[in-house]
Order: sequence, then C-alpha cells, then structure tokens
Amino acid sequence: MNIDTIGYNAGLVWNALCETEALGLAQLRKATKLKDKELMLALGWLAREDKLVIAEDEDGKNLIISLAQK
Repeated sequence: MNIDTIGYNAGLVWNALCETEALGLAQLRKATKLKDKELMLALGWLAREDKLVIAEDEDGKNLIISLAQK
C-alpha cells in the first residue's frame, strides 16, 4: 500500500464523517468498505493532521470517531 492509497482512503473516511456527527469503527468500516488495516491507516493520517476527535463510548469498549471542529 502506498501513500496515495492511504490518502485516498483518508478522504473516504473524511467524507463518511462529514455526513454524520460521529461513527464507531464498525460503522466507519461499513460506510467506507475499507479493510481493518486500510481504515486504521486512514484514521492515523487524519489524526496526525489533527482532524479527528477520538473518544470511547460509555462502556469503554468501542471508539467513537468524529471530525474536529476548528
């Protein structure tokens, strides 16, 4: 996998998050149709650019991802 592919996948994640307030990992995977590794790399890309807010749900078992408000 190359940098261009990771950037493209980051765009898929960004677009999915633009359409809703927040998504869990399973919901993001379903919305983007990315494999686990592809999704994690895309999330890392966006997190590195400070474009995400990553929180845990109330049980602390799942991650909830949303776009950072600037």
